[in-house]
Amino acid sequence: MAPIAVGDVLPDGTVGYFDQNGDLQNLSVHSLAAGKKVILFGVPGAFTPTCSLKHVPGFIERQDELKAKGVDEILLLSVNDPFVMKAWAQSYPDNKHVKFLADGAGKYTHALGLELDLSEKGLGIRSRRFSLLVDDLKVKVANVENAGEFAISSAEDIIKAL
Repeated sequence: MAPIAVGDVLPDGTVGYFDQNGDLQNLSVHSLAAGKKVILFGVPGAFTPTCSLKHVPGFIERQDELKAKGVDEILLLSVNDPFVMKAWAQSYPDNKHVKFLADGAGKYTHALGLELDLSEKGLGIRSRRFSLLVDDLKVKVANVENAGEFAISSAEDIIKAL
């Protein structure tokens, strides 16, 4: 399957998310993105070094700027269970706007064509690192990294495209 690209329509799928009340919700990606300007960014794994120290903090540090530029939703996707994603979200006390979405079985990551086999590192099938700018479900920017890289999918790269 080819990776999602500029001009594609964001596929629908179900992801897990703990809401502000601490309740686990299974949400349709389309319910989060339809009619909105959305950033969807993905990482190989929660609590992993590059993801935790560089990729996610960049979006949290720039979250107010992204919102000021008209972004309605900032969505983080990882092939982890919702409980891990909840704990990871809680490790960022300054986070106000980034939703930590769980793709526990990797089905949505597969629908995006962004699977990455990290079995040799003991992680199994995960997501490639990426960031998408989506406007009313249509992909406007698709920054998809090569395995092991963090060069084009940062918050700064998305801000340049806004």
